[in-house]
Amino acid sequence: MFQLKKDLVFFDIESTGLNVIRDRIVQIALIKYPKLGGDPIEMEMLINPGIPISDEAMAVHGITPDMLRNKPGFAQVGQQIFNFIGDADLAGYNSDRFDVPMLMEEFARIGIEFRIDNRNLIDVQKIFYKMEPRTLKAAYALYCNKELQDAHDALADVRATAEVLQGQIIRYEGVDYIDGDGKVTPAPISRDIHQVAGFLADHGSLDVTQRLRYDPNGEIVFNFGKYIGRPVAKTLYEDRQYYHWILEKEFSAQVKQIVRDLFAQYEKSIKK
Repeated sequence: MFQLKKDLVFFDIESTGLNVIRDRIVQIALIKYPKLGGDPIEMEMLINPGIPISDEAMAVHGITPDMLRNKPGFAQVGQQIFNFIGDADLAGYNSDRFDVPMLMEEFARIGIEFRIDNRNLIDVQKIFYKMEPRTLKAAYALYCNKELQDAHDALADVRATAEVLQGQIIRYEGVDYIDGDGKVTPAPISRDIHQVAGFLADHGSLDVTQRLRYDPNGEIVFNFGKYIGRPVAKTLYEDRQYYHWILEKEFSAQVKQIVRDLFAQYEKSIKK
């Protein structure tokens, strides 16, 4: 169904709350579509978060502390999840803003650097919101002509998400996209996952929390704080205290990763 240059892993997370930095994963489900074809491979597990689950989160997913009491923590299963994903592209529903950064934070806590630089990110919600702004349940009904049962169960949601992307490709393949300014993108939705990722990518923002962005000249600048609009690499090299402050404070693992890389690259260029 999908035209792949890499494996494609759909995944969904249920968590203790909605803060991608402070909250923890309580359930994860993944489905891998191999680039060489064959049947998709599923993985699903409950995870003991080690912190309380908010009442609001329990009301959504129904996972209670008793259900997690004897389950492993992320430190025990993180390597297994990392190995399952490998170098695959990632797909999910609202995954760019929630599932991807939360998973990156969990990996960072156990010392695993999970990079997304060379991965295509397919957020099915973005296609849906651009073409038919609604919910996953409505998307499933629209694109798959089915009623979604067990919504907010991670495995049920991730199965539905994979089916929705297939339905979106069938519906929009060959259809041009026209944005609010009248700009036409010729047939951006196709079986080619790399092409779909390019259509969905936010080329102005560098990280999912939108702390760093590109300026009109293509330079990476701050999108927050006292140095907003200033070049990140040069500014951090000149203000080491600010550099260490970012690494120590509650910024996402992705922001810290980018900051370290930019600092090292700039330092190397200065010493040449």
